[in-house]
Amino acid sequence: MRIIPAIDIIDGKCVRLTQGDYDQKKIYNEDPLEVAKSFEDAGLQYLHLVDLDGAKAGKVINTEVLAKITSNTSLVVDFGGGIKTNADIEKVFDNGAAKVTCGSIAIKNPTKVSEWLEKYGSSKLILGADVKDRMISVSGWTEQTTLSIEDLLHKYLDDGLEEVICTDIATDGMLTGPNLRLYQELLNIFPNIKLIASGGVSNIDDLKALKAAGLEGAILGKAIYEGKVTLKELNELQNA
Repeated sequence: MRIIPAIDIIDGKCVRLTQGDYDQKKIYNEDPLEVAKSFEDAGLQYLHLVDLDGAKAGKVINTEVLAKITSNTSLVVDFGGGIKTNADIEKVFDNGAAKVTCGSIAIKNPTKVSEWLEKYGSSKLILGADVKDRMISVSGWTEQTTLSIEDLLHKYLDDGLEEVICTDIATDGMLTGPNLRLYQELLNIFPNIKLIASGGVSNIDDLKALKAAGLEGAILGKAIYEGKVTLKELNELQNA
């Protein structure tokens, strides 16, 4: 299973929100590159980089942070937040992202995402499915839709997309454990999906449970920043 630490960016700084609430923001480091280098030095290979300013504004903002990280580390970076236009996605790839996470755009403009799938291929795109009570939330989790996670996955799997980051908003930033039941149910319905869990990881046992359930990967942030899990533990699990 891929272990994927997360860096969320607001005003160029490394922050974490609680349940996606921009009013519950905690700054962990003024320099995201320093954080990314610590992950690389610990032997981790992946990074989930989220432009929270971009998610809120509806356009990519923090590409300078992306460029600094991709040009100064060997981390495989997926980038999300505010990607809405051809210019946005090209800018993100030009600044070194290995993959792009399509969140709100996948719901609001599925034709555009289908175009990108055809142009870039499924290996370059990840579906970002942010879920509250099994329904999709968009625009930095400020808008709730009536679209279920199952219906969203049916649509994009039919289009050839393979990789999905599913964030359970209720657990995100809470350190109460991931929604293992949700992920197990999704894997039962969609056995060929490359499902990446996000939200709620509080310790190394949570990650072991996700691995045992067959998850492709797991994203975690607050558990690292609050010292609930060490980078050494993550590296050992990654290589187990």
